[in-house]
Parts: sequence; structure tokens; C-alpha cells
Amino acid sequence: MLVVNNLISFTDSENEKVVERVLWLNKEHDYGYFFNIHTTSLPYERNISEVEEGLNKGGIILVEKDPFSRLINENDIPEKHRSLRDSTWETIKDIVKLEPFVYHSAERRKLILKKREAHNIHESTVIRYLKKYWQRGKTKNALLPDYYLCGGKGKEKKANEVKRGRPGKHGQVTGEGINIDENIKKIFRSAINKHYYSAAEKSLTLTYELMLKEYFSMDSKVKGNVEIPVIKSYGELPSLNQFRYWFEKERDIKKEIGQRKGRKNYEQNHRAIIGESTTEALGPGAVYQIDATVGDLYLLSRFNRDWIIGRPIIYSVMDVYSRMIVGLYIGLEGPSWTGAMMALANAASDKVSFCRGFGIEIENHEWPVAHLPESILADRGELEGSKVEPLINNFGIKILNTPSYRADLKGIIEQHFRVTNSRTKAFLPGSVKPIKERGDRDYRLEAQLDIYQFTQVIIKCVLYHNNQHYLTNYQREEMMVEDGIESIPIQLWEWGINNKSGKLRHASEDIVKLNLMPTGKATVTAKGIAFKGLLYGSKQSLKERWFEKARNRGTWKIEISYDPRNMDYIYLRDIDGLSFDKCFLLEHQQRYKGKVVEEINYLLEYEKLKEKQYKEKTIQSKVDLNTEIEEIVKQAKMETSQKQTDVTSKRGRIGSIRENRAVEKMMQREEEAFELIKINIENAEVIPFYQSESDEYMGDTGFDLLLKKQKEALNNKDE
Repeated sequence: MLVVNNLISFTDSENEKVVERVLWLNKEHDYGYFFNIHTTSLPYERNISEVEEGLNKGGIILVEKDPFSRLINENDIPEKHRSLRDSTWETIKDIVKLEPFVYHSAERRKLILKKREAHNIHESTVIRYLKKYWQRGKTKNALLPDYYLCGGKGKEKKANEVKRGRPGKHGQVTGEGINIDENIKKIFRSAINKHYYSAAEKSLTLTYELMLKEYFSMDSKVKGNVEIPVIKSYGELPSLNQFRYWFEKERDIKKEIGQRKGRKNYEQNHRAIIGESTTEALGPGAVYQIDATVGDLYLLSRFNRDWIIGRPIIYSVMDVYSRMIVGLYIGLEGPSWTGAMMALANAASDKVSFCRGFGIEIENHEWPVAHLPESILADRGELEGSKVEPLINNFGIKILNTPSYRADLKGIIEQHFRVTNSRTKAFLPGSVKPIKERGDRDYRLEAQLDIYQFTQVIIKCVLYHNNQHYLTNYQREEMMVEDGIESIPIQLWEWGINNKSGKLRHASEDIVKLNLMPTGKATVTAKGIAFKGLLYGSKQSLKERWFEKARNRGTWKIEISYDPRNMDYIYLRDIDGLSFDKCFLLEHQQRYKGKVVEEINYLLEYEKLKEKQYKEKTIQSKVDLNTEIEEIVKQAKMETSQKQTDVTSKRGRIGSIRENRAVEKMMQREEEAFELIKINIENAEVIPFYQSESDEYMGDTGFDLLLKKQKEALNNKDE
């Protein structure tokens, strides 16, 4: 299915490879606008049917990897780059939303001329902005400058004896200054945290001066009754410009405003305003609604069927136009960004493989949704704040938040929850029920399903809703009635895709998931990469010998992304934002394989509880063991003091260790040797030793002497 933002590739008549981006589609009239991402041409019109025919025959192929798709963390964007992006966006945002008029040359020129007058910029500049926007995926972040391609990204020049940077104007008189190494940077950070990031709101210059007094004094002098630090010579001090440079390089605007003016001030006056009020849906993908509810039943643990783990949280994402359920997530954590993230990631994921993960086989046409929308409508809460910014900046998605206490503005998703609950509650043991009389059995004890089985039930309900449920209150358009389209979500979805403006957006599934996944700090240890009590390893960590380094140099922290629904893997993002390293659960951690993070946390907490319960018993056992050992040692000391004599000198005792050891070994062997019918050695008959029948008795042999030695030793021991 051809959708907006797809990349298609083919070879033209001149045997040149062409890659085009889909900008806009009108399948009802069989035309759309495309843009060649490798030339400076403007958008042009093409017949959709011709493109689809080429796709079917193989002359045109879909490009899976977008060369301009990058994982960008909003906090990592320098303030200057962000300012340039926002300034550019302000110039063209009113133009690009006027689709399809902006793709007509005459209409586009009128819009550009208006912007030229309003912003006092050249016409070619506006055109360049538009081309960059269309070329790189129609997102706000497409307008970021390409400074990341310049110089040695993230590579600092090493400090040495030669002063870095531009020579000082009066360096011969005042000195050339110093290089900024790691020790100096630590001093900078300490001074900034102590003086600048404080409610006193000290200026950066004053912070610099206080730093010099505290860290760069070599002596002191007394003036009156006051001891005043004497600062080092000018050539031995970091300059104010150097201090300002490193401050700007590591500046944290949110921390600065939060600690100098208060967190509430930042939230009210300085954070990004990303909400809009419109909820109009012109076609599939125009608006998705997302919401969560608490399931009306209690679940059991997959680790132990005796454990009742409470009620599940159900997240659903619904397309407003068709009422299609496009995303789903079921977990145990309360409504939060984590749950919303899982549901949105599921909306952009292939549903055949998702259902297969829960033992349900479907065809693609039964749940043909793996796309992002143009906008998302949600409650105030989960989709507010900085966590949602990657969705906005990397994918161009609008976030629409309803006012407080206005659940009626998301009526269709609220109604879906009510219908699903009434459809399943009667069949599910452990469902919440009112206690009618005193002494009634607690319904929580009737729980039978675990979270995996409950998810299977909800998937079945979603498949029924999408493919068979008739929407009694859906107002069909006149053309729908003419085309015989029934008010069933799957039919409304397919009709809308074929007859309405294309609002669905294509993006790599892995890119979407990485942008939505929560991040955390893992610790590289000698035993593996530790995160939430689990241990992982990866190709990169083994190749670079991280664990050997951790054992010999100490542990360190790394930032990872993870999926709480599947803790079998965590992911290390590469610096370029285009790839990642997949970390696998270590072999001896396999008992956690296939479990969600809630179940793992539950098991770990349970084990901690058991450890505390047996702690007193363990301590008592150790006390018993220590007492018994002490008693044995005490008895040994008493026997030694009673039986040990001073006849033999210390030197003699030490010198006869080898001989004593040989005798003791022989005695021990006799005591340990297997004897099936035991007899007393005193009454044992000594059989003469003969070499042969014809030989005479040889007298005392080595064997006879050995027996005598043994008897003497035994007699001495008895005495």
C-alpha cells in the first residue's frame, strides 16, 4: 500500500537511479505529488495507478531505509541548531500545511511572495527551506542544520603543552593562558552547580570570579582583619571566554531555569507548547485517539499460579475516522508514558507478527495497520512533557490534549472500553463483582488467567471489533452508502484509504520503537551489563572486552533503550542515531526469558521478601556453627595440654614432621582400608612369607618389620 512519506526507487530512461518521496496522495482521482530527493527539482504530479503498476511488476521498488531518517534526542540538539530549525519552521509552516495547493507552482509562488514580504527574506531562501522539508521526510527536524557532518563530531582535541585556540592579543605581556583539561572542566562544573544553578541567580561573570577565588589562589594576604586570597598570574588562569565556552557547551536550560527560578516557572513560561485543539478527522490516520482503563478482573502470575497480581491496565489506540483499533497494550503499571509508548509502538508495528507472539495466527488483511497518524488526541498527562517531543520533531505528529475532566471529548475510545468490558466480563473468572452479602466468597480468589492469556482474550475482541462489529451510531457519508460500505471498521478503513486524502505516515518500525522506548541507565560490570536486576551481553561488549575492563578498572554507566514488555533484550544506541547494538539476556538468566518487566520485578521483590524472612534463621544457624567449631577447638586444646610432653625439643619436633607423617599415613590407611570380615590385630595369625614352595623361611622381612612398627605405634597411642 502506497502511503505518504514512502520512498520509491526506479531506473529512468537514461539508466540513472531515481528515488522519489511520496508527498501527497488522492486515490479517488488517481494522482499524487512526488519529490526527487537527489535533485533540486520541485514537486511534480504522477498517476498513482502507474506507480502501483510499477510496484506490482517490479520496475519500481519501495525503499525501506530512509537516508534522511535519524534518531535525534531533543536534549542533544544545541541551542543554536534548535533556534535555526525553529526559525526556519516559522517561515514555512503556514505554507506546507496548505496541501495540495502548495504543490501547484502558481499557488506556491503566491504563498512564497507573501512570506518574503512578511519575513524580509529572499524568495530563493524560502524555496530552499521547502525543498529541504520535502526531501527529508516532511518533519520539523528535517530543517535542522547539517553541522553534524562537519569536523570531528564529539572528538575533543587533546590538551598538551601548546596552547590551543587563537593566540591572545597581548600574550607576550600577560601570558598565553592555559589549556582546559578534564581537571579544569571538573572545577568549571563544580563552580556552576554551586553558584550559577542556585536561587541566588548569580551572573555567569560573578560565578567565574568566585571560582577563581576558590580554586585558583596560591597564597593569601591580610588586609585589615580580613584574609584575602591571592590569585595566580593572569597567564595561569582560565579566561572568562574559556569558562563561557564550556558553560554553553554543557548548558542545561531546563536545570538552569528550574533551579534559578523554580520548576513551576519553567513549566508555565519556558517549556514548549505542543498542544492543539482541533479533532477533525478527514480520513484514516488523520486523528488517533489513545486512552487507558483498568481491567475489571484480577490476574495470576505466570511464575506462580498461587500469586494474585492485581488488575491489568489496558491501553487502546483507535482511528477516529474508521473506529479501527490500530494499537494495543496490556500491562500492570498504572496509566503512564510507558503504557502509552507501548500502545503507540504497537500501532506502527506489523500485527501479524504481534498476534503470532501470543499464539494467534491472522492474515494481514484482518488487521492491516502499521502506520503513524497525522495527529494523536489524548488526556492531559501521558502525552504532555518532553517525552513526547521525539514523536513531534522526528515524525511530524501533532499532539492534541483534551482539557481536564473532559473524557467526553474522547467518547469513541471510552465507548469501546465499555463495550469490551460488557462483552468479556461474564466469561472471565476473577472479574470484579459487588459483594451482595456478608460472607460471600471474595471474587479475587476466583482469578484464573495470567497476563498472557488475558492479552489473548483482548486481541480476539479487537479482531472481532475491527472485522465484524457493526457501528450502529456511525454516520456514513453519501458516497459510502452508494458504494455499499457497511459501518464496520475494516470497511470504513479501506474505503477511506482509497477515497480520502492520505494521512497515514510510513516510518521504519525499528526507528519508531527506538524513539518511543523508555531509556535508562545500565551498569557495565564484570558479570555483564546490569539493568533492573538482569544481566545482558552483546557483540559490541564482547568484542571490546567491556566486562574484563569493568573487573579491572571498575564499573561505568551507559544509556540504553528497553521494551518493558520483553526484557529479553535491551538496546545501545549508536552516536549517529542510525543504528543500535542489541543486547541479549545471558544464558544463566533464562528464567526471566519471555517475561514482562512487571512480572520480573514481582519475582525479584518476592525473593527479597523470602531472604528477609530467613535472615533470622540464617543468623542463628551461623551462631550454632561458630559455637560448635569453638567447642571442638577447645576440646583439642585441652587434650593437647594434658598429653603433650616436653621431652622432645622444638627443633626435634619440627625435624621429625616427615617421619611422623609417614607413620600417621600408614596408621590411617590401616583404619580406612576395606576389610570384609574384621579381626583383632593382636590375635591375628602371622603367615610366614615364602618366595616359593621350595624356599626356606626368610626370617624378618620388610612386611614383618612394618607390622611390628604398627603394633608399637598402637601401644604407644593406648598408653
